[in-house]
Amino acid sequence: MNQKKLLKFILIAMVLGIVIGCIFHYYLTPVQAENIASYFKILTDIFLRLIKMIIAPLVFATIVSGIISMGKSSALGKITLKAMSWFIGASFISLLLGLGLANFFQTGVGMNLPIPTAPVDVGVSATNLSLQTFITHIFPKSFAEAMANNEILQILIFSIFFGSALAYVNHLQQNGSIIGKMIDELSLVMFKITDYVMTFAPIAVFAAVAGAITVKGPKIILDYGSFMAEFYASLFILWAVIITAGFIFLKKDVFRLLKTIREPVVLGFATASSESAYPKLMESLEKFGVPKRITSFVLPLGYSFNLDGSMIYMTFAVLFIAHAYNIDLSLSQQLLMLLTLMITSKGIAGVSRASLVVIAATLSMFKLPEAGLLLILAVDHFLDMGRTATNIIGNSVATAVIAKTTKLDEEEAPSLIAVDVPQNEKV
Repeated sequence: MNQKKLLKFILIAMVLGIVIGCIFHYYLTPVQAENIASYFKILTDIFLRLIKMIIAPLVFATIVSGIISMGKSSALGKITLKAMSWFIGASFISLLLGLGLANFFQTGVGMNLPIPTAPVDVGVSATNLSLQTFITHIFPKSFAEAMANNEILQILIFSIFFGSALAYVNHLQQNGSIIGKMIDELSLVMFKITDYVMTFAPIAVFAAVAGAITVKGPKIILDYGSFMAEFYASLFILWAVIITAGFIFLKKDVFRLLKTIREPVVLGFATASSESAYPKLMESLEKFGVPKRITSFVLPLGYSFNLDGSMIYMTFAVLFIAHAYNIDLSLSQQLLMLLTLMITSKGIAGVSRASLVVIAATLSMFKLPEAGLLLILAVDHFLDMGRTATNIIGNSVATAVIAKTTKLDEEEAPSLIAVDVPQNEKV
């Protein structure tokens, strides 16, 4: 299935999911609706499990293959420095933007909720969330365990060691290492498997949307309309900032990039899962002209460190909860919160419902009612769709900019700068 057809089917699946979900919500009892939604969830879970099935070997194969192709190039260190500088800067801007826009919109003001006197179970645990835990967790104690648990950063660390050693061995042998050739073949095979899995994407999108609407109904969107509208307006502003930053380096090519990645963005939005978009995002970036060796290295890093949509959501949500309970946070407290989130948010990789976990920890740290988390839990899925799409756009622009500004060795494949897209090619 080509990209245009798949995108069309995904959009049709979203609309059908909304329609079917509304019908079930209005004509079934709450118990029946929950039961139907559980069957929809089976389809979504199967698709996401298939995606997780290919993520680990795909990341390993592409990173190792990329490092081998770089050989003795000094570009790896430069790419890492540029990537981390971009990611830290983007995270800070996203947090600051969320802080400013939540204050500008006065999100949550007027709700006048009473502060709960008794502790409330919000269903989210923030235990073991710290920078120290995260740093230790980066380094795998077992490659097999990292692969089994889809720990992207741990796979990245092992792949760097493995790829560097293999590049050295490859350089010593006249015809190249057999293992290197096998890994190149593995990369091609994994991309073909990705094509097979992606044919099920429209079904998964339909099930995800239909299941959410069946249980919650369209009314939940109306009830939280103001909060959701303000948050999505903030996301659009963040998109403008990201695209402007991309335009500075890529010029008009940034718009071609947005057109090329529209399929993974829509897929990530519909499923509210960045993982579901990862394989197609790699293909789209390579089609745009980013060398595979850069994509395979920068993208896994970005999936852990460059979560622009999640960053803006954290500050936005915390201030929404503070405003809802009429708790005034001074400017110094808000800036301290921003710096705290800047650090603790780097420990969310691999954590279930990561953004909510960090928000719960922040609420506790600043003596805000944890019960406020219940206010956003109801619509968290719909908010997650927007922040997932934002994360994908942010990582795409970051990867393309790093490729544009990194000079690879002459013997390596041409970079984005030299790519010439034929007039008759569909992007």
